[in-house]
Amino acid sequence: MDNRFVKPLLVSALTSLLFACGGGGSNDTTTPPTTPTGWVAGEFAPSEQFKGQCANLNQKNWLRSWSNETYLWYDEITDRDPASIAGVIDYFDLLKTEEKTASGADKDNFHFSMPTSEWQQSQQSGSVMGYGFNYKIVKASPPREVYVSYTEPGTAAVTAGVQRGWQIVDVNGVDVVNANTQAAVDAINAALFPSQTGVQTDFTFKLVGSNEERTITLTSAQITQDSVMNVKTVSTTTGNVGYVQFNDHNAPAERELYDAFNYLAAQNVSDLVIDMRYNGGGYLAMAAQLGYMIAGSANTSNLVFERTIFNNNPSNPLSENAQSFPFFDEYIGFDPDSGVSEGSPLPSLNLERVFILTTGNTCSASEALINGLRGIPQSRGFEVVLIGGKTCGKPYGFYPTDNCDTTFFTIQFTGVNNAGFGEYAEGFAPQNYTDGTFSPVRVTGCAVADDFTHLLGDTSEAMFNAALNYRSSGSCPAPTSTAGLKGYAVSDANAQIGESISDERWQTKLRNNRIMTPLNKESQ
Repeated sequence: MDNRFVKPLLVSALTSLLFACGGGGSNDTTTPPTTPTGWVAGEFAPSEQFKGQCANLNQKNWLRSWSNETYLWYDEITDRDPASIAGVIDYFDLLKTEEKTASGADKDNFHFSMPTSEWQQSQQSGSVMGYGFNYKIVKASPPREVYVSYTEPGTAAVTAGVQRGWQIVDVNGVDVVNANTQAAVDAINAALFPSQTGVQTDFTFKLVGSNEERTITLTSAQITQDSVMNVKTVSTTTGNVGYVQFNDHNAPAERELYDAFNYLAAQNVSDLVIDMRYNGGGYLAMAAQLGYMIAGSANTSNLVFERTIFNNNPSNPLSENAQSFPFFDEYIGFDPDSGVSEGSPLPSLNLERVFILTTGNTCSASEALINGLRGIPQSRGFEVVLIGGKTCGKPYGFYPTDNCDTTFFTIQFTGVNNAGFGEYAEGFAPQNYTDGTFSPVRVTGCAVADDFTHLLGDTSEAMFNAALNYRSSGSCPAPTSTAGLKGYAVSDANAQIGESISDERWQTKLRNNRIMTPLNKESQ
């Protein structure tokens, strides 16, 4: 998920996910056409008039009015007759801006919907469908490159010995690297992105550093992801350095971060490397908590972590939620069964800088952490150092909204930090980043490619090693190309296999968001 959630009050949670979308038609001054269905271009009934009415046309009328009211770029939506599009989801997919960014990318690349039951399961339990390993699609068209990025503890993939860096070269007898027929591409995608449990898939892997291949049969299942992994310290002559692999801002992660930072505080770490290279976002409030746990009260007191900004439509019911969110210093309790009482003080390392490992998979709430920490005034002396690649570029979020057993995600707000900055739609990147045509926000640090020859957390792994060396010498290795497609195994791939990139799966969007929902503990 570029999902990220916000909580404005520690008593009644407000979670938030940022997305970029466009609305439109409401400013048309020409005589609007009418149809037998009652549609009038540029005229919108209140969305509540259709809410919860699950007939096809009523659902589309609700989506049309709701998008016009709340979509961040509501005046960029082409207003279409709901009766002219057959499917509800097909109609929703059109309710967004068609504008491009300066580099030619889609302005809104985060618009999606998903079954409500699956949305609730993924955010509250961290459970997703997959095989127990995550992967990254480095190249989607022949000759393709798909690598295991990391495995989930306690899964069949781990038992079978699957490791980071193994290349997937064949699935069910289909050549993943070179196959170029539509039937083969469909078969590869079906295997990599399972839609149900109990599906057996034969994976042939090429092992790291050799031509040896190994075929392993794995069965798709609901996998509970481990959001916080590899918590450790590295002893150096200038103090202990903490390392945390942080994968997802979901409900279980709050307790895991709480325990991780209590451990690191006890180890008296003087620096922290937080590995967010595959973290697509989640609860924005959790990012605000993490910012506090890194920087402490002296650096964050009386500061804004993020201030939300909505569209200017007078009929937008969300505008009343516009407010400034602090760096949260208390336990929120996203999971009421976590074992930590709501309102408990959070641990903090009280650091003066943080090293963040990033790739194109670092998105939304993860970028909010970077932006929020960079908003700390220079007079307080806090520094953010990026090691890795350009982040995804998502300073937007939304309120996941349920209607007729489907949850809809449309960009409804953007956010700025304490310094009033929030323009990073083309991502953050280390200062010496050179790949591509994008114009990211440059941040102190080093451009380093994802290293699939070492396990995450290994001090010899290229990004972690560069962070440790920069800490001691202040210098970077020669920049390496950080280009590569986004991708997650389990069900969260950011690109499907094909001759060209496809981004049609909701699982992709789910990991690249920040989400804000008026949410109380009961509804969570």
